[in-house]
Amino acid sequence: MMLANRTAIVFGGGGAIGGAAARAFAREGARVVLAGRTASKLEAIARDIRGAGGTADTAVLDVFDAVAVRDLVDAVAAEADGIDIAMVAVGFAHVQGTPFLDLTLADFVHPVDAYLRALFVTAQAVARPMVKAGSGVILTLSTPGSRLTWPGFLGYGIACAAKESFSRRLAVELGPHNIRVVCLMPNAVPETIACGSHAREVFAPLAAREGLTVEEMLAQPQEIPALRRFPTLDEVAEAAVFAASPRAGAITGAVMNLSCGLVTD
Repeated sequence: MMLANRTAIVFGGGGAIGGAAARAFAREGARVVLAGRTASKLEAIARDIRGAGGTADTAVLDVFDAVAVRDLVDAVAAEADGIDIAMVAVGFAHVQGTPFLDLTLADFVHPVDAYLRALFVTAQAVARPMVKAGSGVILTLSTPGSRLTWPGFLGYGIACAAKESFSRRLAVELGPHNIRVVCLMPNAVPETIACGSHAREVFAPLAAREGLTVEEMLAQPQEIPALRRFPTLDEVAEAAVFAASPRAGAITGAVMNLSCGLVTD
C-alpha cells in the first residue's frame, strides 16, 4: 500500500475531486480527514471510505477561517503524531465567459482572492507540523486555464496561473524541510457535474449562450485534447496518490499535466 500509516487532510474533501482523491488515499492505507463546508457531502465520502475498510473523519469548517483551520490541523497532528499529506481541493463559484469590457472588478478579483487565500491559509497551517516532523507533501489543484488565452476567462485564468506560481514558490520555501509541493492540473472532468460540483454553476451560462446543456458543451470542447477525451476522476485521484507517495519522492515544484493533451509541455 503506497500510503500505509500516513495521515492525510483533504480540504474540499466533500467535492468531486477531493472526494475521489480521499477515497484513493484511504484505499492505499492512509487515514483521511475530510474538511469542508457541507457536512452531508463530507459524511457521504467518509461512509464510502469506511464501507471499503478505510479510516475517515470529517470536519466542517471555512478555509478562510485561519484559526479554525489551524485548530483542526493541530488537533489532527497531535492525535496522529503529524500530518503527512495535505490536499487543497476547494472550489469556489465564479464568473467565466464574461467579456473584459463587461466584467466587474468584483467578479475579476473574486477567484484570484478566494483561491489564493484558501491556499495560503491551508498550506501555512499544515506546513507547521510538517516542518516539525521534517517531511510532508502538499498537493494543490489548477487547470489548463492557467495557460489558455481564450476570451472571457480573465479572472479564473489568472487565478489558475497564480495557484501554479504559488505552488512552485512554496516548494522552494519548504524544500529545505523535506516538504514537497506538487500541483495537479486536470482538464475539465465531466463526471464532476453529476457529483454536484460547482462546475455546473460556472459552466451553465457558457453552455446557455451556445444553446447547449452543460453536458452537451463538455461533449463538444472548444479545443480538442490530443487524447480526444477529458481526464476521469479516477485518473486524477491516482495521480494524487502517486504524487503523495514515496515513489514521487524527487518531484516538487512541479505541475502535473493531466489535461489529456489540451496543453502540452
